[in-house]
Amino acid sequence: MSIKVTGSSGFVGQNLLAYLKATDIAAINRKQLQRVTPEHLNGAYVIVHLAGKAHDLKKTSCTDEYYQVNYELTKKLYDAFLESDAKKFIFISSVKAVADSVVGILTEDAVPNPQTAYGKSKLMAEEYIQAQKLPEDKSYYILRPCMIHGPGNKGNLNLLYNVVQKGIPYPLAAFENKRSFLSVENLCFVIKQLINNPIASGVFHVADDESLSTNKVVELLANASSKKAKLLKIPVKIVRTMAKLGDLFRLPLNSERLQKLTESYQVSNKKVVDAMKVPLPLSAIDGLTNTKMK
Repeated sequence: MSIKVTGSSGFVGQNLLAYLKATDIAAINRKQLQRVTPEHLNGAYVIVHLAGKAHDLKKTSCTDEYYQVNYELTKKLYDAFLESDAKKFIFISSVKAVADSVVGILTEDAVPNPQTAYGKSKLMAEEYIQAQKLPEDKSYYILRPCMIHGPGNKGNLNLLYNVVQKGIPYPLAAFENKRSFLSVENLCFVIKQLINNPIASGVFHVADDESLSTNKVVELLANASSKKAKLLKIPVKIVRTMAKLGDLFRLPLNSERLQKLTESYQVSNKKVVDAMKVPLPLSAIDGLTNTKMK
């Protein structure tokens, strides 16, 4: 079975290629993607579209770049897919295409209302895919992962891991939250299931089974490193003031990063698990415990 993957050099891409190592896989780089034609995709059974412009916490990216990469390139690739002989198209979107904040548990029934250029550009790509007439012998899958972690991760969980490794007390323990995470191994498992099984087209949220507080995550990362978790409960008002200073002086802790680390953001994975008819291989706790961040 031949698979073509965009974004293969990224965090998810590298893990996916390692996970599917026994499969015939070819990478489509950014230059090839910009001029992709149906002929470039012929002979492949599945197209996995991972390439995209990630959310920029430093706010240095041009807004138009999100739309050019996340929407226009996806549109170009999907058009080529529809005219090629490839059968399945898997697009990695984001829960941020639906909501930047969540009350309760986020499901696929929620009406999308993204607030950032990143989320809006991802949603535009989703809506384009769903609006096109789909031949009977083809399928599409739009995956909306929540915060992903695993080997090579460079996001907020890596920041937490570095804090734990250096023995620095975690200063946000006064915040109480519950949020969903996603082991990259679980994401790769879902992608493999979609590739290998006759699952109906659709939009699927992807998350580990359990939601965890950030304090619990710090404890898990500490235990995995044979260290004692140090939880410091600085008053919430003081922390928010510090984050605002981070906005002004571009410090590691800014308002957006504070929100990501302390907000409640729970995501249901019921739809995708029901569609696969098999459980995810890793629990949230096992995934975080087994993660060795770099």
